[in-house]
Amino acid sequence: MKKIAFAAAIAALSVPAFAQSSVTLWGRINTSVESIKRGDNDRVASVINNNSRLGFKGTEDLGGGLKASFALEHGLNSDDGRQTNSAFWNREASVQLSGDFGAVRLGRWTPGSYYATADYVSMHNHDTGTSEDKLYSGAGFTQTNKVGYFTPNVNGFNGEFAVHAGEGVDPRGYDVALNYDQGPMHLGAGYSKQGSAKQYAIRGLYELGAFTFGGYAQREESGTPQSPGAKDSRWIGRAAVMYTMGQSEFHLNVGGTKAGAYSFNNGRNGGKQYTVAYNYNLSKRTKVYAFYTAVDANTPNKVDDLSSFAVGVRHNF
Repeated sequence: MKKIAFAAAIAALSVPAFAQSSVTLWGRINTSVESIKRGDNDRVASVINNNSRLGFKGTEDLGGGLKASFALEHGLNSDDGRQTNSAFWNREASVQLSGDFGAVRLGRWTPGSYYATADYVSMHNHDTGTSEDKLYSGAGFTQTNKVGYFTPNVNGFNGEFAVHAGEGVDPRGYDVALNYDQGPMHLGAGYSKQGSAKQYAIRGLYELGAFTFGGYAQREESGTPQSPGAKDSRWIGRAAVMYTMGQSEFHLNVGGTKAGAYSFNNGRNGGKQYTVAYNYNLSKRTKVYAFYTAVDANTPNKVDDLSSFAVGVRHNF
């Protein structure tokens, strides 16, 4: 009884210390069953992970408008239960101080230039799995060892400015993202650079009743042509439209790029990608979906061509 009373007393004393803190467990499981054809190979039935993840995030109110927060996000394969790569917190591991001035963040996270452009346009399945955007360039794309500043939202405008510390091993990297969200209009721009590789992109999205129209244009410069006289840059573009009717969503998006220094498998080839999708929202957190995606790559023997018919379930928690 004394041990129980002592434990209860400790718990009671601990309550005020956590009164202004909160920790949330969250995540997403997104899995599909697909019939996939790659290159000249026969079709294969597969169970596919679509960027499932598990995360923890927390906030502490420090008073005077100042808050401390953290985010830990783990990418996992929902088809076999394994982690997606050798780093356990492979999607985010960061700590942040925020206030009226905006926010300062340290650690690892996905560059804002990507969220401001390509991810925003991939409305049907949020740029995941076989229907992910195969064309968007990751030139200058840096996730680790970063210091970033996030501006406050001013009349719909906000920005992110991040620097990657090379730590004597990698070239220093830079990432900039700008966003504008006001009413039906949503605009974005992104720029990233590491060493001689860089990219910049602009994005627009407009809501018109039941329709949402979006697209982005990106310029990539690899800085490392693969042969004398070869181009080390290319333009990439994607357009998307969504039509909503009740709990249903109908999606179509088309993207393309000409030959450049980076493309499929870091080759020097261009290509096109088409996706048609249908989503049915069972709730705000759960949807079932079906899609067909096809990649027509200008690579020898069509080795990077892909087509997939898929049905899946996505649940957020």
